Amino acid sequence: MLKEGAFVISDAHYSHIRPELLDFLKSINTKQLQPTQLILMGDIFDTLFGNVPYTQEVNSLAVEILNEISKEIEVVYLEGNHDFNLKKVFPDAKVFGIKQQPVKITYGDIDILLAHGDIESPLLYNIYTSIVRNPFVISVLNILDSISDHFIINRLDEYLSKKDDCKEFTGFRGFIEKRLGNKYECNYFVEGHFHQNKTLKFEDYTYINLAAFACNQRYFIVKSSQDVEFLEENIFSK
Repeated sequence: MLKEGAFVISDAHYSHIRPELLDFLKSINTKQLQPTQLILMGDIFDTLFGNVPYTQEVNSLAVEILNEISKEIEVVYLEGNHDFNLKKVFPDAKVFGIKQQPVKITYGDIDILLAHGDIESPLLYNIYTSIVRNPFVISVLNILDSISDHFIINRLDEYLSKKDDCKEFTGFRGFIEKRLGNKYECNYFVEGHFHQNKTLKFEDYTYINLAAFACNQRYFIVKSSQDVEFLEENIFSK
């Protein structure tokens, strides 16, 4: 069940190059910010793979603080395409992998579906996501990364840090309409992944694509279920 006052955050793409998420988590942990619940919509970390210890090492402080937060309030973590196999990394959080998404959650009499955003993807992308999440593939990656003094993960971090996470997706409405169609029954369908910060009204439901925290540290607070727009946009600043 979604709670009024919950914080919803997507696509922070945290790394040593983009460290803004750390101050946000610290503010929650020290009670400067007091969400009733924390909903993490995937790609919170730029590279965090549960079976690759080095990715946990380089993100250790943020992981530690998030684990402390999850002992105090409910943390719901929808894995993304940059952060997956995380159940052992965040043992006190409710972690949902890609195959468990969309996740149905209720808010009063409102039915909401949550997903990171990489479901209903083309076949080649689905094959790719299955391969990179495969335990054998991950174990090979871990070995190769270790013997190369973490060259692979460091180069991946460097490559990802150069991506433009804030560009506009031309033709986004048509893309979503074709991709999701009328496959799902809900009042709201909420995703991240595409970083568009747009609300689209369709015949059967309202689609919300969240802003990326990586773009100006935007996050959302759940308002009363009686409000027409139940997600209020906020910008975090220290």
